[in-house]
Amino acid sequence: MPIKQTAGRDKLGGFAPEFARLNDDVLFGEVWSREGQLPLKFRSIVTVSALIGKGITDNSLKHHLELARKNGVSRLEMAEILTHIAFYAGWPNAWAAFAMAAEVYDEAGAEESGHGGLFGMGAPNDGYAQYFSGRSWLSRVSHEGDYLPIFNVTFEPGCRNNWHVHHASSGGGQVLICVDGEGWHQEEGGPAQRLRPGDVVEVGANVKHWHGATAGSWFSHLAFEHPGGDTSTEWLEPVDDQAYAALEG
Repeated sequence: MPIKQTAGRDKLGGFAPEFARLNDDVLFGEVWSREGQLPLKFRSIVTVSALIGKGITDNSLKHHLELARKNGVSRLEMAEILTHIAFYAGWPNAWAAFAMAAEVYDEAGAEESGHGGLFGMGAPNDGYAQYFSGRSWLSRVSHEGDYLPIFNVTFEPGCRNNWHVHHASSGGGQVLICVDGEGWHQEEGGPAQRLRPGDVVEVGANVKHWHGATAGSWFSHLAFEHPGGDTSTEWLEPVDDQAYAALEG
């Protein structure tokens, strides 16, 4: 989806309309919108690194730190990025950037931002909140009307969904692809599987299972269901608190 930017026209539209157009329509409207070539999270990391390397720690850096947080760069990731940059861009530049980053990530609600991996957190998953223990967020990755709907689901630490079954008379089943943090997946009668970025889980149709975050980590996975006949999802009981706690032992 193209990024809508008006800062150029808002600040310089009267003085330098062509520069404003290039900023809003080309830099952000075209370059930043090329998500298929490079995810927004990576673009934010590259931009923040370039600005600090040039010694630019003014409002433009703050804007891009805020954008990085929105694009899925977590607080811990940003701290590690700035630490790494310090050895290449200079300690004073990193100090200035750290002060600004701390301000950005300490804003109200910032602890819930910067998660979701490459795809961002999306919106609170209120429509399914009754089937989750803890808070979760949902971001649609595929476009509306696409043949295969794909969603990025983000769980806060300790959050997991209820046991559930994806029913189908033919075909069906679900695929989970871990993209950020650490989580769990378990099928009825089997051991829980710890998930890390890059892990893929294929759940057969009509199999009772659950998935969610570990107790100490945020967790995000892509989820989609194979097409099938007479598909439906049956939500069942919550995961037992004691059984879940025992996984961390």
